[in-house]
Amino acid sequence: MRSLTAVLLLLACVAPGAQATNPVTSVPALDISRYAGQWYEIAHLPMSFQDKCTGDITAAYTLREDQLIGVRNACRTANGETSVAEGLARPVEGHPGRLEVRFAPNWLSWLPFVWADYWVIDLDPGYTWAVVGEPDREYLWILSREPSMDRALFEQIKARAAAMGYDLGPLIMAAPLR
Repeated sequence: MRSLTAVLLLLACVAPGAQATNPVTSVPALDISRYAGQWYEIAHLPMSFQDKCTGDITAAYTLREDQLIGVRNACRTANGETSVAEGLARPVEGHPGRLEVRFAPNWLSWLPFVWADYWVIDLDPGYTWAVVGEPDREYLWILSREPSMDRALFEQIKARAAAMGYDLGPLIMAAPLR
């Protein structure tokens, strides 16, 4: 009986390592000039700042002369109004697929905690869709250049995100699949 208990304890200790997921990694290359422009959100993990969004969720990125990237997130709310959040993103040195983004006022930009990880973790070579996440797997956005996405493609993208350890059970659909 003791040997069976010891074997079960050993298996319990080894099993989590055997089921470990792939780490979250950013894409090895990101041409920010190709990434810039309008994106439509297809799906996202729940976020408190998106609670009021009911549809037409977009993100627009603009290149600036100071090497920062302008960020404009917009969505339609339940009462039909458009909610807009404007911020900035900056590249992370040595990691082409990683940005840090902030929506806090400029005078707070020196505080490190106002900058959040924004990692492009999956990207179409033609820049027609992208997946954005971060290392703690709390946030995830599936973006497209079009306001809808092919269902088979969406399922492939989800499978790759799940392989990185993202729990997609609470995924919120923001746009139609075709």
